[in-house]
Amino acid sequence: MGGTKKKKFERGAATAFVSRNKALKKLQLNLADFRTLCIFKGIYPVEPLHKKKVNKGSTAVKTYYNLKDIQFLSHDQLITKFREKKHYVRRLKRAVAKKNRFAESIIRDSKPVYSLKSVIKERYPTFIDALRDLDDCLNLCFVFASFPHSKRVHVEMVQMCKKRTVEFQHYVIAAKALRKVFVSIKGIYYQADIKGETITWIVSHKRGFTHPQDVDYKIMQTFAEYHSVLLGHINIKLFSDKNLVYPPELAEPQQFIDQDQCLETDRTDENLASLAPAIKTTGETQDEEDDDAEVDALNAISADDPDFIEKSKLEAESVKKLQNLFKGLRFFLNREVPREELTFVIRACSGLASWDYTLGVGATYQEDDNSITHHVIDRPAVTNQRLDRTYVQPQWVFDSINARTLLPAKDYFPGVPCPPHLSPFVEEKEGEYVPEDKVKFLKRIQGEAEEEEEESSEEDEPGAEDDESDEEDDDEENKDSLEKPAGKKRKIDEKKIKSADAKKAKTMAVTEGVLERVDKHKLLQQQQAEDRRLGEMMIPKKHKRLYNKIMTSRKKSSQEARKLQEKKDKLKEQKKKGKKLKKA
Repeated sequence: MGGTKKKKFERGAATAFVSRNKALKKLQLNLADFRTLCIFKGIYPVEPLHKKKVNKGSTAVKTYYNLKDIQFLSHDQLITKFREKKHYVRRLKRAVAKKNRFAESIIRDSKPVYSLKSVIKERYPTFIDALRDLDDCLNLCFVFASFPHSKRVHVEMVQMCKKRTVEFQHYVIAAKALRKVFVSIKGIYYQADIKGETITWIVSHKRGFTHPQDVDYKIMQTFAEYHSVLLGHINIKLFSDKNLVYPPELAEPQQFIDQDQCLETDRTDENLASLAPAIKTTGETQDEEDDDAEVDALNAISADDPDFIEKSKLEAESVKKLQNLFKGLRFFLNREVPREELTFVIRACSGLASWDYTLGVGATYQEDDNSITHHVIDRPAVTNQRLDRTYVQPQWVFDSINARTLLPAKDYFPGVPCPPHLSPFVEEKEGEYVPEDKVKFLKRIQGEAEEEEEESSEEDEPGAEDDESDEEDDDEENKDSLEKPAGKKRKIDEKKIKSADAKKAKTMAVTEGVLERVDKHKLLQQQQAEDRRLGEMMIPKKHKRLYNKIMTSRKKSSQEARKLQEKKDKLKEQKKKGKKLKKA
């Protein structure tokens, strides 16, 4: 007495998915509106495991969606807005065809507008969730901000993306959240730490651009519309938390004004886009107690892990050094260097940057200012060189940020071939091959510490020489005592004792103690190695084989790295021998 048996394609995967055409009929939308709705709501096509079952035995190529997602879309308010927009377009076309100007103006004034606030709240319940999805948002907004004005993309969308990206850059400058920079062929990669989340994005180089023909700009513009709204909401929250005025306003009026550079209505926006002037705050000072509370909470969580606390302290010191890297330095940017990019990274590290006011809006001081400390130039020779400032190439700024210290400027003088620009995003694991250029770069960073160690070792050497000389004197005295007759031996021994006592009395003194230098990084590495060894002992038998496979692959990579290093050492020795033979 069982129920009625279901037919072949009425259960399982056949009922869990729906094709795109059926979804369009269910929602009563055209393809363009359906795509827009799916982009806004974050719903994308899926690939069923058994297509033949889903398509009821057919092997035709189709696009499928989850049935639950389509049912979720059917109750959304945006569908009614899309239908109102469709009706609005139909009425407007009729009024334009009848040349009824009065009706056309009334219809245009009643254009339906939809809001994405509810969509953003639905997709991102917390602010941290929105920050985790900020990477793609920034990439697309920066791409649209660089587009030229054309018929393919609306001008309003390009201007909106430009405005939102400038606001975000001003926040990064005010919060000093920049951590890494890397200049590549594709563009400039940036990494910032915002509310504990690591955000990485790329900004393309400024160059001539032509729109490719094989790109659907309608879909891209839909994504840009959504991401610009998301970035705007994130900017509002970030500015309010940092006690900054939103929308951003200039803290001080512009000093150098050229009436021919831009319109009076666009002057404020152009000044903000230059990133050089400071922006207004709400007047409330941010208490440092919040940071202390976060540190206390972190210590409470990790009280049982002293290594984690030590790592966090070292990282905090390094970040603080980076935030104040260019503090007190004033840069002047020559006309051939990337102005906005350098201004952004310099100001994010507490520096000041300016340029000639004829090049663009936003200059705060001129080239003849005596307070300028560094002049960034990208030319082989410098004309009218001044002795009261340092001339460097743009790479010095980026490398100093990645090294988190001011590198020697002599390697980046104009006309001098710069060292290789290494990516800070690549971190070699234990046993992997480290390029020679990176080893040199790390040595350059630690050059100050090495020099101090050399000086301390040199100071210790003279004492050792004195001890050796005293030992030699004692040896000579012993030789003399053996050569002299036995009758006079006692008198000589007494003299020796007296002279030794006198020497001891002279040498006995209170000397200033020397602090023992403790390398925290080495201690942490030793502790990590010990923890790793103990962890290996605790691995259960069923996971031991997998762990051994991982370790053998690491050993192979370390062997390859060792072989490469041996080849390099051999080449160096051959070069040295060749030079010696040439000299001979």
